[in-house]
Amino acid sequence: MAAPVELTALARAGGCAAKYSAARLEELVGGLATADAEDLLVGLDPADDAAVYRLDDETALVFTVDFFPPVVDDARTFGRIAATNALNDVFAMGGRPLLALSVTAFPEELPTETLGEVLAGAAETTREAGAILAGGHTIRDDEPKYGLAVVGTVHPDGVWTKSTARPGDVVLLTKRLGTGLVLQAVRDGRAPDGALEEAIAAMVTLNGAAADALRSFEPHAVTDVTGFGLLGHAHEVADRSGVRIELDARTLPLLPGAADVAEAGITRRSAGGLLITLPAERRVMLEAAFAAAGLGIWAVGRVTEGSGVALDGP
Repeated sequence: MAAPVELTALARAGGCAAKYSAARLEELVGGLATADAEDLLVGLDPADDAAVYRLDDETALVFTVDFFPPVVDDARTFGRIAATNALNDVFAMGGRPLLALSVTAFPEELPTETLGEVLAGAAETTREAGAILAGGHTIRDDEPKYGLAVVGTVHPDGVWTKSTARPGDVVLLTKRLGTGLVLQAVRDGRAPDGALEEAIAAMVTLNGAAADALRSFEPHAVTDVTGFGLLGHAHEVADRSGVRIELDARTLPLLPGAADVAEAGITRRSAGGLLITLPAERRVMLEAAFAAAGLGIWAVGRVTEGSGVALDGP
């Protein structure tokens, strides 16, 4: 039997930490014009978690692709985490995943069984999301990378974007923060007992149930907190909506062990749940709906007139 492969040892930067910065991405895609495509409801102006193309008055397609190097050593878990990140982009747009294709780069010298476990984990999570993993593309690479290209559907009038927050909205999160902190602590040998297991459980949790609970409340703006962390994604919402987002550090929900890691001076971006803004008067009913569904949700700030993001509190 082949010895277990330490996948993270083959990655120069794990997970979403391998992404280009938001500023560099905007520079790269700034010259790509899509405004003349009437049925392109969401494209690059402004960019969002996924593209959305209207087929008719009842149906639009949601397109996204997401892939990255390993964040954990267990191959099946890596496949599940990577698939969850890609599928969650569709949920963040208000859509439901339909079909997925693998995007795979893998060292040829690694055991075939290892890649098989990555694919099995991804297929498992894709089925859980109600979609089908129907194929993909694989190339040789010194650094392993995996993810999915996903197609989903959404009603054209039910698309959620990150550019429509309004003053008076409350800001909410649907998952605890700190997965990036914990993963870096694991790499450094400084993670508290049980912290990795809690972080993995969060990273393989799809946002589909949260999106279903949210849908009838007609949120103003939605995105998912991934590679740019809470502050980075909040800044995207504020900038594209022309508003100011004020976050209260005292209310931010943290994974077990994440606070200890942060106090130890380890910093890293998080990957997590939905970041939502909606009228403050809907907050109590939304929280009740989430509680009835057995889901967590936390109010962490507000939207005001102005610009930028402020983080208040200790």
